[in-house]
Amino acid sequence: MSVLVALPVLLPLAAAGLSLALGRFADIQRALGLIVLGGIIADAAVLLYVADRYGPVVLQMGAWPAPFGITLVADRLSALLLVVSSVVTFAVLIYSIGQRITDYGRQRSSTTFHPMYLMLCAGVSLAYLTGDLFNLFVAFEIMLSSSYVLITRRTTATRIRAGMTYTIVSLASSLLFITMIALVYASTGTVNLADLGEKVHQLPDGLQIALALLVVIVFGVKAAMVPLHFWLPDSYPTAPAPVTAVFAGLLTKVGIYALIRTQTLVFSHSESWNLMLGIALITMIVGALGALAQNDLNRLMSFLLVSHIGYMLFGLGVYDVIGLTGVILYVVHHITVQATLFLVSGLITRHTGTVALTRMGGLAKAAPLIAVLFALPALSLAGVPPFSGFVAKLALLQAGVGAGTWMAYVVTGGAVLTSLLTLYAMARVWTRAFWGQVKAPEPDPDPTDELVVGTATSNRPMVVATGVLVAASVVIALVAGPLADVSGRAATDLMHGETYRTAVLGGAAGE
Repeated sequence: MSVLVALPVLLPLAAAGLSLALGRFADIQRALGLIVLGGIIADAAVLLYVADRYGPVVLQMGAWPAPFGITLVADRLSALLLVVSSVVTFAVLIYSIGQRITDYGRQRSSTTFHPMYLMLCAGVSLAYLTGDLFNLFVAFEIMLSSSYVLITRRTTATRIRAGMTYTIVSLASSLLFITMIALVYASTGTVNLADLGEKVHQLPDGLQIALALLVVIVFGVKAAMVPLHFWLPDSYPTAPAPVTAVFAGLLTKVGIYALIRTQTLVFSHSESWNLMLGIALITMIVGALGALAQNDLNRLMSFLLVSHIGYMLFGLGVYDVIGLTGVILYVVHHITVQATLFLVSGLITRHTGTVALTRMGGLAKAAPLIAVLFALPALSLAGVPPFSGFVAKLALLQAGVGAGTWMAYVVTGGAVLTSLLTLYAMARVWTRAFWGQVKAPEPDPDPTDELVVGTATSNRPMVVATGVLVAASVVIALVAGPLADVSGRAATDLMHGETYRTAVLGGAAGE
């Protein structure tokens, strides 16, 4: 079983190299990417079953025992997120092929898109599965390098400017990250997460706090928490819809995952974490208010993405099993729903030729299927029952009320207010884009590029891929009970890290 832990990383890396070598054969590139991502879904599902039933699955690379070698670990949390992320990347690749952003121009052709996309998937998988801080840094660098290529394809002045903002901020965060690793290693003599869980608590209290805050800043930039979020609304909206979808669905959640993993396994807290609760409240409110001020559909959803990062920080700030269960449920829900909404935005742009809400109208009559594909994830994002967003938010609200502190009560009220603001923002999109008189689509501003817009038609692969993710969000709501049980067990593992430490340091339990 331990070999299965390496496949989500090694398969896309090998496939990326093979895809680059077979660059003359566009159809082979497409088939290779879909086959590899489909295989990762199956592999992740097996890992989740084994980890949930028997405990973490551990692979010590090169037979070097922890903490000296490279360790890959699939526990309940990492395996669950790997399953959801793999489904999203598979659907987004289908959408990308249908939208033709994998090509150069209107003719089918091979490009660097497929190798870079597979590299991005490998980086996401490595981030979930790595058992040490340095390889977590490597995972983020893989994601940064591949995402920069994807965000700046078909270069324009706007994309280059947005890409530079994204890259500069990411590089600054990476410098802080490597500095943090150096300080941690100098203080403890190890970067293995399981080993750090034991050695960090032997450090002076002041040093522990300083290191923990540095970790929060590093991963806070990656997760786009306020006030470290400024780069995201300027970077994401300029990329094509599928690229923005995978960025919004996965990259910020990898930052949240890293924050959860380090703040539970390495730096633990004995009670509610008021600093994180305060950051969560500010993130929720600022992001929601920013969304209400937008006329650009993609910028509106980018600000909502920032806002809903606050819900995940809320559960971490409560810092108990119920709160972490809510975080896990919310991450699973948000990966799927946020990616879906950006894919729907691509469908809307293809139909109308614009992202400006004031220049849209009547889509409910002109394209009723797009209206349905938008309405379901929009209601879920707003937390309307019985959708998956309601299930996740209910768990977080229960955690906030159960924490019994004034700060938790305030953030709980802020979470309810943010849900109402999200619903209002989605209602504005609905009334401006889907109600009213049908407006003629705007002409394609660049008929020579691969991105076809303003057609007043829909593309079948794009619709099917979006429908798959909409169906996935519905399935999440339908299996809320079993999913909550798995999330609860994962949260218990996080609160009591002995299972993880024993598996990694005590002979790789689970092999």
